[in-house]
Amino acid sequence: MVSYFSSMISYKPKDWLTFIFHFHKADTVRVLMPMILVMCAYSGLIAYLELEVWELSKDSNVKNLTLLHNLLGFVLSMLLVFRTNTAYDRWWEGRKLWGALVNNSRNMAMKLNAYLSVDDETTRQQAARLIITYANTLKKHLRGEQVRFELDSKDHPELANINNNHHVPNQVAALISKKINRLYKEGKITGDQLLSLNPELMSFADICGACERIKNTPIPYSYSAFVKKFIFFYVMTLPFGFVFSLGYYVIPVVAFIFYVLASLELIAEEIEDPFDGDDNDVPTEKIAEGISKHVHELLLG
Repeated sequence: MVSYFSSMISYKPKDWLTFIFHFHKADTVRVLMPMILVMCAYSGLIAYLELEVWELSKDSNVKNLTLLHNLLGFVLSMLLVFRTNTAYDRWWEGRKLWGALVNNSRNMAMKLNAYLSVDDETTRQQAARLIITYANTLKKHLRGEQVRFELDSKDHPELANINNNHHVPNQVAALISKKINRLYKEGKITGDQLLSLNPELMSFADICGACERIKNTPIPYSYSAFVKKFIFFYVMTLPFGFVFSLGYYVIPVVAFIFYVLASLELIAEEIEDPFDGDDNDVPTEKIAEGISKHVHELLLG
């Protein structure tokens, strides 16, 4: 099954050869390669000094360092499991919020399609444009990108008064509310229909607030810094303990352990902020395009 969202990494989950032998640009090995080479050189130096210069292999007390590494390795694995699970929970919550935005945008478009006259093409276009604009502005808002409406405001004057220096999604949501209220005052929708649209109107602000909560509340600095320091000092001491049993084979072993531990931390860093547009983030670009397509189909045919 190929992923539907092209902004994410598309892959076939059952194709093992692709996973093993294909290195995507987002693979952590590309990012960590300089550090992996440094770890190889460092491990080789420690192995040479311990085996050839200091001859510490004759000291049985030094060999007991492996026991310490085994104990610390278990503690580190528990920390990384918690770290990864916490980051994935944030990613999955972000995906659910954007799924809710898709559903609520469709629901609003379906209701307006039923309520508005088929001949009132102008009102339908304006309503469709506002719903689509909200998804696009929320996407850019979460990425920290500046939203511009110069071109849109020519064909859609309701966007001309939006202040790009203020909270743009809130302003667009307010425009949608004003538009719905105006339709009621003009007699194009009834009071009951106005009330039926209220849940979708409220959901826009709720979804935006929940996404901002994820975006603006990262993993506590102390915890993230501690995990990084733990990984660094754990890996830096590995050659001292395992060189006696592995010899110079400690070089690739330490490099591989560093790659695994550091990769887990890098992956957690990337997915804990699911709205930045990285390869493994929530595909907000594609979801916004899907909202645009479906709203057009429902309101404009």
